[in-house]
Amino acid sequence: MAKIVAMEVRDVRFPTSRDLDGSDAMNPDPDYSAAYVELHTDAGPDGYGLAFTIGRGNDVQAAAIRALAPHVVGRDVPEDAEALGALSRALVGDSQFRWLGPEKGVSHMAIGAIVNAAWDLAARRAGLPLWKFASRMTPEELVSLVDFRYLSDALTEEEALDILRAAEPGKAERIAKLEAEGYRAYSTSAGWLGYSDAKLVRLAEQAVADGFEMIKLKVGGNLEDDVRRMKLARETVGADIRIAVDANQRWDVATAVSWMTALAPFDPYWIEEPTSPDDVLGHAAIAKALAPIKVATGEHVQNRVVFKQLLQAGSIDVLQLDAARVGGVNENLAILLLAAKFGVPVCPHAGGVGLCELVRHLSMFDFVAVSGLDEDRSIEWVDHLHDHFTDPAVVRGGRYLAPTAPGFSARMHDATLRRFSFPDGPEWTENAQ
Repeated sequence: MAKIVAMEVRDVRFPTSRDLDGSDAMNPDPDYSAAYVELHTDAGPDGYGLAFTIGRGNDVQAAAIRALAPHVVGRDVPEDAEALGALSRALVGDSQFRWLGPEKGVSHMAIGAIVNAAWDLAARRAGLPLWKFASRMTPEELVSLVDFRYLSDALTEEEALDILRAAEPGKAERIAKLEAEGYRAYSTSAGWLGYSDAKLVRLAEQAVADGFEMIKLKVGGNLEDDVRRMKLARETVGADIRIAVDANQRWDVATAVSWMTALAPFDPYWIEEPTSPDDVLGHAAIAKALAPIKVATGEHVQNRVVFKQLLQAGSIDVLQLDAARVGGVNENLAILLLAAKFGVPVCPHAGGVGLCELVRHLSMFDFVAVSGLDEDRSIEWVDHLHDHFTDPAVVRGGRYLAPTAPGFSARMHDATLRRFSFPDGPEWTENAQ
């Protein structure tokens, strides 16, 4: 049996703050970064994963991943649901490491990076892109991957099996549809808060010309500026293009309601992260006050338990899972099942290095094997840093193309790793302030 013989972790950072790419009201100067994991085997291929951060603290994230090496090195290479479930349980079940969470924050993101790398490895060995690899698992295998502890008051194993079995008819047709048409995307590339009005207008026009049916603007810095920018965006794209807005946790409940009331004349489709991602009841109050404007959140939701509560309380109309925030594919499967149970559409967060590459697999898997739906669902698209990946996400005509290369698409080019490694890569030593 092939073995994992080493786990290498790198601190990789991209200086996106120089052009204000990724800037928003809460994060004005992000440097998109990855604590990057390589699982080396004695028989090939290797597996790749990452935890996404925005600069300082990436070294802390990398250290947390390295602390889990004893659970990984020497382990048999995972090839099926049984092995992938066992690895997840071993990592989450480390009681001393768990104390740092439990199941949240830096420690849980470390687990997610390793679990995702293990899925990448298993899919590579199977010769399949992850979305197809996972879709070929039986409902029983998929349910075995999920930790139902803390979920059974909202979703039981029997209910999960029913959801997955209901999705079995039509799988082949949905796979063919994805391969022929791709999966709907929306664009955030026009809306970064640090962009000028002229750049916003130019990029919004380009997004519509490129086939996107929705764009997203960052808001929350200054109300007068936001009203002006929303007015410009609406005039630019017309009445038929959806405009979502994202406050990145900037407000308390009352401010969220009053601010969005001021933006309501411009027909915002959803307000994303209007308040603290931990404030379940706050989101519920905002959703009630602002309807029919939808409330969306999820990129900073720390685990399946908080997602469960958001759904139980009617706090969100759109669920935005993140490929690198929770405990990897296993926990994201639990979140997809919860969303299917409550009938809430999933529109993943992808604003970060590698996230577009990863989440397309999760949405496509959901369409094929979990919800069976793609109405009112789309994946965020941010048009930068894709060229650093060996299997980059591709969007054409406003739709993600279905990936065909084996794995989870997390592998970066060796030249990228050399140039952008922090603090010793040439990108950082040659441009030191």
